[in-house]
Formats: sequence, structure tokens, C-alpha cells
Amino acid sequence: MSTATRHTEALALQALSRKPRQGRSLASFERMIEATKALMIETGGDSFTLQDVSERGQVSIGSIYLRFESKDRLLHAVIAEELQTIIAKERALIDGALSESANLGEFLPRYIARYSAFLEEYAPLLRTIMARAAADPAVSEPGKETARRSSAMSIAAILTYREEIRSVDPEAKALAVFQIVFATIARQFGLGSTPESGDPHLWGFIKDEIAKMALAYLRHAD
Repeated sequence: MSTATRHTEALALQALSRKPRQGRSLASFERMIEATKALMIETGGDSFTLQDVSERGQVSIGSIYLRFESKDRLLHAVIAEELQTIIAKERALIDGALSESANLGEFLPRYIARYSAFLEEYAPLLRTIMARAAADPAVSEPGKETARRSSAMSIAAILTYREEIRSVDPEAKALAVFQIVFATIARQFGLGSTPESGDPHLWGFIKDEIAKMALAYLRHAD
């Protein structure tokens, strides 16, 4: 287990009492996970019961307890799976933007547009995970680990165009750009603030302007 993923992988391993096998047991397990994820998004947290999961996923209560010792363990399994999925999808979108971009001017608007769409898609689930992490120590460190990995991937992508960054400390500039981009997108989609603070019309304009500002900042000599 690598140090970069050990907390998230540990959360997944500890959550599961008994691993599913192929066939019907695996299909039942997947329905439990999907039903729990859907209920987390619908309720904005964990204000649902295992009976709700049973009915939504068309699985018996006994089947749930066969896999998970408690509702908390089931939630941990869903959160761990989603954190791993988030990192994999971020990696794919960054790699795609890099492969299509010959320079910073091409990369930044492409990256910001795709990262924005990605966070918009995952915002409802991320809000529930963040709320859980604030109260559940078992989720807190995997959440921080995912945030660190996300940041590192984006900063490394910006530094792919290091020769265009006019600074004695290009790493610091790349970090600043990522933090500004993330904070602005996060606010738009209610991550760390209220969803009502977002303005879809204003965002369409700001999203393009952020790329221009970031490019000018990176190319401006210290």
C-alpha cells in the first residue's frame, strides 16, 4: 500500500466485513453501495436508515449486515470508493487536457473548463463527504489525503509548462494558481460555502476570465 493512498485504502478495507464473490452476491453488494450513495446525495448526509438502503437497493437487511457491521461501516465503504473514483477521474481529465495542449495558453482554459464541470458533477456527493469528515475522524484523513493528491496532480500539470512560468519559484506560482482556481470553482458549487452563493450566469463569464488571469500571472516575471 503506497503512502499516497494508504488512508483511503485502509478506510475501504476496514469498512467491509466480508468481501463479495462473483455473481449474485457481487450484484447485491453493488446495489447496496449505489443505494447508499443515492440516499447520501438525496438527504445531504446520513439521515436515512439501513431499511431505506434495503428498500432502495432491493437487498435484505441480513445481506447488508453480512457485508457491513454497521451503517457507519457501509458509509465508510461508499466514501472510500468515491474518493478513489474522484482521483482516477481527475487524473484522466488532467491527462486529457495535457495531451491536447501545446502550451499554457491552451492548457489553462481547457483544464479549468473540465475541472469546473467535474466539480459540478461531484459537488452534491462531495458536500456530504465533507460534512461527514468534519464529524468522523475515520473519514477526515482520507478526505485530506484526496485533497492533497488532487492539488498535487493539478500543480504538476501546470508545471509541465514550467518554461513559460516566469518566476524564480514556479512551484509557488503553480500552487497559487491552483488554489485560486479551486477556491473560485468550489464557491460556485457550494463546496465550503452555500450553494445559493453561486451564480450560473456570472460563472460563465468568470470561468473564462480566470484562465486569462492565471496565464498572465504565470507569465509575469517576479
